[in-house]
Amino acid sequence: MSVHSTVRRISAPDIRARKGGEPIVALTAYHAHTAGVADELVDLLLVGDSLGMVMHGMETTVPVTVEMMILQGQAVMRGSQRALVAVDLPFGSFEESPQAAFRTAAHVLKETGAGAVKLEGGIRMAETIRFLTKRGVPVIGHVGLTPQSILALGSFRAQGRDTAEWPAIEADAKAVADAGAFAVVVEAVAAPLADRITAAVPIPTIGIGASPGCDGQILVMEDMLGLSERTPRFVKRYGDLRAHIRAAIEEYAQEVRSRAFPASEHTYAMRKQRAAGE
Repeated sequence: MSVHSTVRRISAPDIRARKGGEPIVALTAYHAHTAGVADELVDLLLVGDSLGMVMHGMETTVPVTVEMMILQGQAVMRGSQRALVAVDLPFGSFEESPQAAFRTAAHVLKETGAGAVKLEGGIRMAETIRFLTKRGVPVIGHVGLTPQSILALGSFRAQGRDTAEWPAIEADAKAVADAGAFAVVVEAVAAPLADRITAAVPIPTIGIGASPGCDGQILVMEDMLGLSERTPRFVKRYGDLRAHIRAAIEEYAQEVRSRAFPASEHTYAMRKQRAAGE
């Protein structure tokens, strides 16, 4: 009789229960192989719409489509077993109405098997978040700097560095929590404001360019691994994979040009022919 060991995935309620407890470790992921490496080490893998910029060289996340999110969400699910996988709802796929948002979210969850979706916006999206959560869709909110609004914002600038901005951002976070989100990403806000929001809302805050006082942290994996050409101020580079990849490709190119690769151990010999009568 075979024995199958099953790994229980972390769920949205598990993340919600971490409020004020052990910090939540989160990273973006877009591929099966990177998801597989990170899976045992993190609590949350976010298939972020940042894939448009990281994988496809787009200037913003605005052109990203639902189909792109589903394709990479499927890859991350195949590569992981333990971490909660959440998928961003891209720009234009949820803002029209709560009903439109539900159709998109249900489509994404069905096609990927992911455990949650994330959407940007505070007070303006509270009705939509409430509509989704009442219908069984686990939602992560996103306040502060909202990259999908870059055309209106004009630049990726930090938020809340003037105390006059604090009330609106804090109100956004509270609205997201009150609407039923199980966590909220707080992006690129002044550290004192991030601490204030963390104390004010009953759900975990996951900071990115915010404060060590948040209930968790998230980074774009390619940024922290040193794969991205430009590194945002709030990113600590834990690796320099871009240099390692370049060195490996350079060595490969030199060996191909010198005919050192492939060597005999990398090629296939002919099968030995049997003699007549054997």
